[in-house]
Amino acid sequence: MDLKHIRNFSIIAHIDHGKSTLADRMLEITNTIEKRKMREQVLDSMELERERGITIKMQPVRMEYCLTSDPSPLSNGEGKDAKASRGEVYVLNLIDTPGHIDFSYEVSRALKAVEGSILLVDATQGVQAQTLTTLTMAREDKIKIIPVLSKIDSPLARIEEVKDEVVELLHCDSSEILLVSGRTGEGVENLLKEIIKKIPAPASLLVPLPAGESGPKDSLGPDDVLRALVFDFKYSNHRGVIIFVRVLDGKVKKGENLIFAVSGEKFNSLEVGTFSPEESPAPFLASGDIGYIVTGIKKPGIASVGDTVTMAKNPLPALPGYMKPMPVVWASVFPEDADDFSELKLALSKLKLSDSAFSYEEESSGSLGRGFRCGFLGMLHLEIITERLKREFSLNLVITTPSITYEVVMKSQGKEKIHPHTIINSVRVYSPYFFPDDGNMETVFEPWVKMKIITPAKYLGGIMQLLFDHEAEVGETNNFGRASPEAMTAARDSRSTISVKMPLRELMRNFFDELKSVSSGYGSISYEIDDMREADVTRLDILVADEVINAFSRVVSKKRVEEEAEKAVEKLHALLPRQMFTLKIQARALSRIISSRTISGMKKDVTQHMYGGDITRKMKLREKQKKGKQKMKERGRVSIPQDVFLKMIRTSD
Repeated sequence: MDLKHIRNFSIIAHIDHGKSTLADRMLEITNTIEKRKMREQVLDSMELERERGITIKMQPVRMEYCLTSDPSPLSNGEGKDAKASRGEVYVLNLIDTPGHIDFSYEVSRALKAVEGSILLVDATQGVQAQTLTTLTMAREDKIKIIPVLSKIDSPLARIEEVKDEVVELLHCDSSEILLVSGRTGEGVENLLKEIIKKIPAPASLLVPLPAGESGPKDSLGPDDVLRALVFDFKYSNHRGVIIFVRVLDGKVKKGENLIFAVSGEKFNSLEVGTFSPEESPAPFLASGDIGYIVTGIKKPGIASVGDTVTMAKNPLPALPGYMKPMPVVWASVFPEDADDFSELKLALSKLKLSDSAFSYEEESSGSLGRGFRCGFLGMLHLEIITERLKREFSLNLVITTPSITYEVVMKSQGKEKIHPHTIINSVRVYSPYFFPDDGNMETVFEPWVKMKIITPAKYLGGIMQLLFDHEAEVGETNNFGRASPEAMTAARDSRSTISVKMPLRELMRNFFDELKSVSSGYGSISYEIDDMREADVTRLDILVADEVINAFSRVVSKKRVEEEAEKAVEKLHALLPRQMFTLKIQARALSRIISSRTISGMKKDVTQHMYGGDITRKMKLREKQKKGKQKMKERGRVSIPQDVFLKMIRTSD
C-alpha cells in the first residue's frame, strides 16, 4: 500500500482511563473483528489482564478504514474491492499500551514505532500523574498528539473542567479536544477520521547505497535494502522467537536471509505478517508497515528490543534503540521443591523471551537452596511475573520480601569517596540477607525517586502528613484546572501537583495504597529514579524456631525498626499454622531481639484410652510425651506453606 494511506499510532493514558474499551470500538467500526467474535478487552489476550482489567503487554493491531461519504455497512458478500470502490482505504496500525507506572518502559517502546498518539484522558478523573509521564515521552519522540476525552457518557463526567486541564497541559485550543465514549461508541468514528487527517503518514528513511564502491553492493536494488526496528517479541515453542517490527526502510518477505544489526545473529524469515489482532501471514512487509517476523531462533539472548533487522547481504547501520529497562525492585525466587530448580530455570528463560523487562541471575541460600535473584520494574511487575510462573508453568514457589539495591561502604575499606555519579569502595547489596551487620558498615547509600503527585486540593493536608511519615522532601506545589462551583461541591477539582523526592525504600512501603486511601482514590503518582543518598537503615531478621528465614529478612529504617518488627511478627503469628511443638517467632535487629510471639504446639491427650488404675501409669505417659515434645522442639523444622510467603510480601493482606 502507498505510504500516504498508512497511519501508525498508539493510545497512551493513565491506568483505567478506557484505552482497551476505545480500541474495542475501533475494531468494531473498522470490521477488523466479526461481531460474533467480539468480547470486552479483545486486545488483552492474557488471562491476568482480563482478570485485573488492566493492560500488561502492548498489543499491535492492523485495521482498514474507508474514508467515504457512504456510511452504510458492507454486506457479507462485499470485500475489500467493494470497500475501495466507495472511497479511499487507509491502513491504521494501532499499538495499545499499558497505563500503569510500572510499565512505562512498554509505552516508550511503542512510541518509537509510531508517528502519532492519542492522549486519552478520563472525563471523570481528569489529568493524572501517569498522563504527564507518557506525554513527556511522546513529546521527546516528537510525535503528533491528539487529545481525547473518554467516558463522556458518564453522569460523573466533568467535560468542561477536564478540557481546561488538557488545554493548560498541551497549550492547545479547546476545539481540538475530541470527545468519545468507549462504552457507547459515540465520537469514535470522528476520531478515526481525525487520525487520518492529523497524524502524518510514515516517511521512508531509505539510506542511499554507498557510491563509488565496487562489489556486490553496486548491483543491489531497492528490494535488497531493509531496516526494521524491533519493538517487542514473544516466544513460540514451535516457531521460536517471533519479533514485532516497524519497517522503516525497504521490504521483507518470507524466506529471506536476515541479520540482527546489534547481536550479529543471522536467520531466515520463516513467515511475515500483520496483526488482525491474531497473527495473519502476508506476502511481504514494506516501509511503513507494522507486523511480525518468525525467526525460528530458540536461543535466549539473541533478540532484543531496540535491535534492527536488516539484510544479511547488505547490512545497514542499526537504528537508535530505546531506553533500557532498569530494575528497581529485587526479590529472590526459589522452588518449594529443590527438584524443581531446573524447571524454574527453564520457565524464567521462556518468560524472558516474552518479557525482556525483567532480569534474573542464579543464587543460593543456606535454608532455601538454589534459586534466582530477579529484578522487576515495580511491585505490580513482580506480582505479574510470579503469578505467571505459577499459572503457566505450575510451579510452587518461595518468594522473598522485595528489596532494592544498596551501596554499602565497609569499615575495612576506609572512608568513602563520593563522585557525582558513583560511590567508590562500595559493595552493592541486592538481597537483605546479605546486608552487613551494623558494626561492619561505615556508610549506606540508597536510591531516591523524583515523584509527581496529582490530587484534589481538599486532600493536601492528609497527603502532607503521609509524605512526612515516608521521609519525603516536598518541593513546589502548583494548582491547575478550573474549579467550578459544581466541581468544588463534588470535591474533585481545584487540583494540585506536588513535586516530591522520596527514598525508593519508602515508596515500596505501601505508599501507593496509602495515598489512594488518604485521597479517597483521587490521588495519582508517577516517578523516576533520581540520585543515591546516605541512608539510616538496618537489617531486620525474622526467626522461626530460632532459625533465620531468609525470605522474610528486610532492610528497614532505624526509626521504624520497632514498628516494622512488631507488625512482621504479628502478621506471621496470624498466618503460620500450628505445629506439633511450641515455637517462637522473633524479630531481630540492631543485635537484639525486638519482638517475640509464641505459637503453642498442638496437644493430644495420650491417656484418653486409659480407665481407672494407678495414676502413675498416666504420669509416665505424660512424662514420655513431654520428653518427645522437647526433643521435637530441639530437632524439628517448621514447614512454612507457600501462601504464607506470598501473603507476607503483600501489605494489603
